[in-house]
Amino acid sequence: MKYIYAFIVSSILLSSCADSPEISVEEIIGSGDVTAMRTAKKEIELNQKEIAIKLDALAAAISLYDTVKRMPLVTTFKVTQVPFNHYVELQGNVSTKKNVLVYPEIPGIIKRIYVKEGQNVSKGAVLAVLSDGGLSDQIAQLETQTKLAKTTYERQKSLWEQKIGSEIEYLSAETNYFANINAIKQLKKQQEKTRITAPFSGVIDDVFKEEGMVIAPGQGSELLRIINLSDMYIDADVPESYISSVTKGKHVEVYFPILDKVVQASVRSVGNYVNPNNRTFKVEVKVPNPKSDIKPNLTAKLKINDYQNETAILIPQSIISENAKGEQYIYIVNNKKDNNEATVERKIIETGKTQGDIIEVLTTFDNTLEIINEGARSVTNGQQVKIVSNETLSLAH
Repeated sequence: MKYIYAFIVSSILLSSCADSPEISVEEIIGSGDVTAMRTAKKEIELNQKEIAIKLDALAAAISLYDTVKRMPLVTTFKVTQVPFNHYVELQGNVSTKKNVLVYPEIPGIIKRIYVKEGQNVSKGAVLAVLSDGGLSDQIAQLETQTKLAKTTYERQKSLWEQKIGSEIEYLSAETNYFANINAIKQLKKQQEKTRITAPFSGVIDDVFKEEGMVIAPGQGSELLRIINLSDMYIDADVPESYISSVTKGKHVEVYFPILDKVVQASVRSVGNYVNPNNRTFKVEVKVPNPKSDIKPNLTAKLKINDYQNETAILIPQSIISENAKGEQYIYIVNNKKDNNEATVERKIIETGKTQGDIIEVLTTFDNTLEIINEGARSVTNGQQVKIVSNETLSLAH
């Protein structure tokens, strides 16, 4: 210790500056005196040696007396296998296959509308009735004629069976009778069309016409709108790169921004056609709607589960670097001592799918391996570091 102290003192006291005023280097060069230049150069070189000796002495003293080594501080985490679910994120609009405008099948005057907006109706329920345009009278007249035709037919049939009368009279009576029956059936079918019924169970969303108005089949004659909110679905376009992973039955998380609501659903059907314009295929996601708060044309964000790994190794993307060859690498620690000092080692890795700020590592790791987290961007291969904490990262996704 005394020897080191004496060495430091003697090094600092080597050669002191003279009291005479110094001549600047510029003045010496300006004089053009080569001898003076060489003398000045030697003096400067001597001063450099003296400074180097002093710096070495101070460094030795710092190394001796400073018990705290200046090492980079890092945090680490151990490799663990966790479940990993990757999702394809898409956007779509809510639709329903049971959202129809109800039109009349025949022209007529609206005699009665039996429903109002917001009313729930069952399939087959009568929604409105139109005037029949005299169909009732025609049916009544035909029914009277049919009674006479029936009597005539039955008598001609009895006579024909007794070999009395002509076959022509019998066949004519038979034809007339059954023609009347068919005519009545046709008129009654027409009459049934004056009763407008619900094509399915649902709720009346809007009533467009009023009683007493004349309507006829065709555009502009819609009577009302009926919707069933229990059979909702979302159509979405999926990039063709997912055609083998997005299949029927895949789990889907549906988020409705307007409602701030998340619904768990599944892929109901997958299209068999790839659109050449945008290289996508269609999927249909069935959406449960027990509260009827999800309406047609609502915007929805879909997360379709296209990949699962129950024993995945996940790390933050922020700790990954890339070399000139395009290889990705992370830093791990080796030779960890009891005082938490360790050596940094670079490890090349192969990565898989990403989700948010995490990434799947496909390279096989030892369960005891410690990966550098905080400080990963400021260390180098082979460097000594101090581990301040070993974290447990919650990276299950």
